Amino acid sequence: MGGLGKTTLAQLIYNDPEIQKHFELRLWVCVSDNFDADSLADRIVKENGCNPSGKSALEKLQKVVSGKRYLLVLDDVWNRDEHKWERLKSYLQHGGKGSSLLTTTRDDKVAQLMGAIEVKNLKSLDEIYIKEIIETKAFGSKQVEQRPRELVDMVGDVAKRCSGSPLAATALGSVLCTKTSKQEWDAVLNRSTICDEENGILPVLKLSYNCLPSYMRQCFAFCAMFPKDYEIDVQSLIHLWMANGFIPEQPGVCPETIGEKIFNELKLRSFYQDLKSVPFKQKYSTFGRIKYMYCSKITCKIHDLMHDVAESSMGKKCVAIATQPSQSEYALHSACHLYLSVRQPENLLNASVEKGSPAFQTLICDGYVKEDLKILSKYNSIRALKVQQSSFLRPKYLHHLRYLDLSRSDIEALPEDISILYHLQTLNLSDCRNLEQLPKELKYLTSLRHLYTHGCRKLKSMPGGLGHLTSLQTLTCFVAGTDSGCSNVRELQDLDLGGRLELRQLEYVRGANGAQAAGLGNKKKLTELELRWTDGDQEAQNNNHEEVVEGLKPHDGLKVLRIYSCGSSTFPTWMDMLNGMVELKLFGCKKLEKLPALWQLPALEFLHLSGLESVHCLYSCAATSITFQKLKVLFLFRMPKFEAWLDTDVVQGEKMIFPRVEELVIRKCGSLTALPKAASVITESSGGVDTQCRSAFPALRKLGLFNLSALERWGAAEGTPGEEVTFPMLEDFEINACPKLTGLPETPKLGQLAIEGKHQQISLQAASRCIPSLSSLRLDVSPDDTETTLLHVKQKWDHELPLAAMTLTRCDLLFSSHPGALALWTCFARLVDLKISNCDALVYWPENVFQFLVSLRRLSISSCSKLTGHTQASDGQSAPERGGLPPRLESLQISGCTSLVEVPNLPASLKALGIDSCGDNIKSIIFGQHEYVMPVGGEGVVQPDTSSLISGSSGSEATAPTTVLKLSSAANHRPLPCLESLRIWGCDRLSEVSNLPPSIKILDILCCDNLQSLSGKLDVVQELTIRFCGRLESLESCVGELRSLEELKLLGCRSLVSLPDGPQAYSSLRYLDIRGCDGIKLLPRSLRSRLDCLEEKHLDARYEETTWKRAIRTLACSK
Repeated sequence: MGGLGKTTLAQLIYNDPEIQKHFELRLWVCVSDNFDADSLADRIVKENGCNPSGKSALEKLQKVVSGKRYLLVLDDVWNRDEHKWERLKSYLQHGGKGSSLLTTTRDDKVAQLMGAIEVKNLKSLDEIYIKEIIETKAFGSKQVEQRPRELVDMVGDVAKRCSGSPLAATALGSVLCTKTSKQEWDAVLNRSTICDEENGILPVLKLSYNCLPSYMRQCFAFCAMFPKDYEIDVQSLIHLWMANGFIPEQPGVCPETIGEKIFNELKLRSFYQDLKSVPFKQKYSTFGRIKYMYCSKITCKIHDLMHDVAESSMGKKCVAIATQPSQSEYALHSACHLYLSVRQPENLLNASVEKGSPAFQTLICDGYVKEDLKILSKYNSIRALKVQQSSFLRPKYLHHLRYLDLSRSDIEALPEDISILYHLQTLNLSDCRNLEQLPKELKYLTSLRHLYTHGCRKLKSMPGGLGHLTSLQTLTCFVAGTDSGCSNVRELQDLDLGGRLELRQLEYVRGANGAQAAGLGNKKKLTELELRWTDGDQEAQNNNHEEVVEGLKPHDGLKVLRIYSCGSSTFPTWMDMLNGMVELKLFGCKKLEKLPALWQLPALEFLHLSGLESVHCLYSCAATSITFQKLKVLFLFRMPKFEAWLDTDVVQGEKMIFPRVEELVIRKCGSLTALPKAASVITESSGGVDTQCRSAFPALRKLGLFNLSALERWGAAEGTPGEEVTFPMLEDFEINACPKLTGLPETPKLGQLAIEGKHQQISLQAASRCIPSLSSLRLDVSPDDTETTLLHVKQKWDHELPLAAMTLTRCDLLFSSHPGALALWTCFARLVDLKISNCDALVYWPENVFQFLVSLRRLSISSCSKLTGHTQASDGQSAPERGGLPPRLESLQISGCTSLVEVPNLPASLKALGIDSCGDNIKSIIFGQHEYVMPVGGEGVVQPDTSSLISGSSGSEATAPTTVLKLSSAANHRPLPCLESLRIWGCDRLSEVSNLPPSIKILDILCCDNLQSLSGKLDVVQELTIRFCGRLESLESCVGELRSLEELKLLGCRSLVSLPDGPQAYSSLRYLDIRGCDGIKLLPRSLRSRLDCLEEKHLDARYEETTWKRAIRTLACSK
């Protein structure tokens, strides 16, 4: 039964701190009724903020999880199609060891199909807890003694209606919260049905819905147009309610306020859940995560059962089409509110016009629209429209439009006649990066209340008369200009703006009076303010930046202030009055010499200082002590004169400056020699015992130090012997290009450590104190490390380390012949992911090292120019006796190893193989039996292949020695049975790849200009990419029926003359790209018949056909 708390339990697991620490990557997606592998992969990637490269969604998902220990939650799964699940699983299997999949479902058979290791069946909640939920909802904050006795006695009867469902209890309790008499409670009980297996808890949820006022029912039911688990922007939702006239009018109260009250009431009654604050604009920190910043947007979701209630109320009036549009076309005939998230939505919409679809009131297209939307000129009923394009907008057909969202469109200008949309309330132009101007007559949109213009980088001014828009409440970006026809900041004076406001090109504002005319101090609803000058202007003579910034004084309750490229040498005097400020960012203020007393801002949590070229310390006035009481995040970037945290005159004593900072990133501050002075603090150890240590950052969890050429100490005054500087909570630590640092502080909870930079001086011995607790390590080995270091380190490590991922650069010492080097590798038996680069000592294949790496799954070797691939024990030893790679290896990537001539036996478990820029010697790659060729002429020299002379050259012009690279499995020396992905890039002299394993699903060959032959039978290949292989003439000898092929990409293969054909060929194709293949005069018939069925294609013009032929193909697709 639904509503028992499966999703809630999964969320608790997902957000548990130990889970967050254990998994490198956490992903969440609600599956619901749709289990299409491609669209699901796309949602997993996008909804979790990932941005990998790749052509297909599944390929992107594979790159996201590859090599990482991840947790993926698939919420609310109904799929019973084993093929769909196996297809998705094949791409998920590239994750790191220990990756886990958590699924919630109401169907036992789903759990069986997915091969669940353990199944947890949630039981109904005990009645005592159900009664507690009902009482909490029904009586609110009333004390127990204040609750009416006769109503408390009825709670047991109410609980029986819920059958142990917390969601049902919440819904019924919310209904009863407005009922104060026994008669009213009796009436509710008489209307409610007991939850059972047949109907679940829907009857109770419908009762909760039916007890709402009619306008609330209308507002909530409208949400049926969004897909299940859709993250709804609350502010946009309220604006959509307004556009559709769902919000009742109240004299003297603006509709936004009424809309917020409606939303809050529905939230209180549990119609909305998973509320969270998100940044207005998402940015990424040095560590690749979303940057800590003030969160001004609120999003929410709807429980899937509540969504069912909304759907049952709206019937077919609300439709959401996210995948498989052909199966949803029938739904368009009765839809009033339509959400579309498909490729080329115009195809579906224009087809519906021909079939007589109804007049939409709300149309939201999340996909990019390339062609004209006929529906916009045929029906004039649309009140709310979101579309990623505007060149086809015809305002004369959109008289009723109240909500227009063109965000992220590539438009350069809006049609001038948009000014006739007198009813327009919301206009969203955010992130239209090519937008150069707004309509001159914008001032006639007198109903406009919300105008979003942030992210429009080319916008140079605002049209004149903006002050006439007296209803305007939101203006996210105002660009000051100098032209006679544009608005100046004085136009903002009488506008009651709230939320976020960005003022750009402030160099055009004239003096303090001009700035004061904006009236920012009177705009009490503003929460975020950005002040931007053009970067080069601060160098101009006699700039008036100081006067202007002083005149732009906001109200005292501002939450966020960001100032960019201000040329003032002093700070505005009003800064210390912003007692409610949570975030402050100063960027590129090159002349600013002193910072104000930022530590006196009581609410400050996020401080970002960047490009302050004249600042030498955080505070330079006398004070008894300085403490940033609430600061959580501190970023210091590109401050070349920053040399001290406090002026030497400050008396700080033992008081800490940063007691609550959780993330600290310092980059390119070349004069900084030390971190702040450490103070004595009490921390709680893992055993629950309080201990004393010295720390400047007792709460710090993430620390990044980059390009700090003078940094040499962890504290301004190091502690006495035995009192080392400690970071008691630090988990993620990255050091890059800090050449004067020689040691590390105490970090008892460290999980991830990176020490990188060609001239770094932190020895392996110094780092060894941290390594035993790590799960991930990236290390440039110091050139000062010696064989003596190995002995010291090995004495500390007498057991297997928990390290799962390791990257080693310039690590010659670890591959030396010294016994201590080999002894160290015995500690890495749990290693799953190993990357080695720029290691000159790596000449032979390090089989003596690999024998200890029994857990290794992924191995990458790059830029090891002396690696030949021979084994040290190969002299006089035949191939069968030679060892190979770790037995469980699944991925091997070799790049930039220009001396490579041999690879030992590969494990049968190998799934992915990449060979990149190793083309100096390799002439052929042959999969199959591994025949060993004895080197002659000394170590590392290969018998020349005399057949590799350049055609037409004399003997004296023979090429360098070449080799045949033979790749086989150690198991019976057969082609690799599990190999699914093969990538060969930049092997210039490679002419032949033969006997390709039939298991390959992804084949990618790039810039192998001498390649002439591919052979094998790729019967299950799904993605085939061959680019810039100019001598390749045919694919016939390597591919099978191509029944499974989904993506085909052929670029710059000028000698290729034909493509395979067959009755089932290309039947699964979704993506096609064929360009620069001059030898292909005509596409095969089977491919031509599929062209109009593809999701995306890029073809040279010669492959285009006449209209009537295209019509025949379209008819074939529809059949």
